[in-house]
Amino acid sequence: MESSDSAVSSEGFGVRCGSPPGWGEHCRALDRRKEKGDPRESHTGNPKPGGGVGAGRDQAQGETKPAVFVCASAVGFYGNRGDELLREESPGGQGFLSEVCREWEDASRIAAEAGIRTVNIRIGLVLSAKGGALRSMLTPFKLGLGGRIGSGQQWWSWIHVDDIVRGIHHVIRTESLSGPVNLVAPNPLRNAEFTKVLASVLGRPAFFPVPEFALRLAFGEMAADELLLASQRVEPGKLTASGYTFRFRELRAALENLM
Repeated sequence: MESSDSAVSSEGFGVRCGSPPGWGEHCRALDRRKEKGDPRESHTGNPKPGGGVGAGRDQAQGETKPAVFVCASAVGFYGNRGDELLREESPGGQGFLSEVCREWEDASRIAAEAGIRTVNIRIGLVLSAKGGALRSMLTPFKLGLGGRIGSGQQWWSWIHVDDIVRGIHHVIRTESLSGPVNLVAPNPLRNAEFTKVLASVLGRPAFFPVPEFALRLAFGEMAADELLLASQRVEPGKLTASGYTFRFRELRAALENLM
């Protein structure tokens, strides 16, 4: 999205809104290469963030440069970090998704070097009634077949879609913001609690946990481990400090709004 004074590259939105097209099959292909010892499983086998590179270059080389360039990334940047509280200054993690996010963010530096205020929004698990992760979870939960994923101890850093939109507007308007900005609600939950709240809002039980091996069989080891089982306890430090007021701070209120 672009205007005379701002530009937003949405290249990174797909990962946490729900896997981008072909993501699961790509991860399974990389798993197969890894098992065979194929060197393409390494960095050179990763999909390049072409949109991010092109968008950053376009802003830097355009005749009329925007005042601010917002580039979408994801909290997958941090990798699987257990109970560690993750802030914008926390280092990146290890793994495929972390590397892809790091490439997206690195690609935007060309705009910053051209003097454009550049913001990398690290997006959490987006809750929307129109698609993404929540919609894929609703059917089993509505049937009373939902439950925790894996151990359920992994932290899920979520955000309501309305706060995504309002948060991006806030980033564009707030000149003091630049660099990485975590776009997540201030109250992340462990997956076991997340699924418990979802079941409660739907008026259904949550007695059927999904074991890790089943996830890996269904989605491939990489997608399961880095998208569903990874633990990311992320804090929206810069947003809060810059005066942003969340519309949905608590998961129950967010889910009730979307049902």
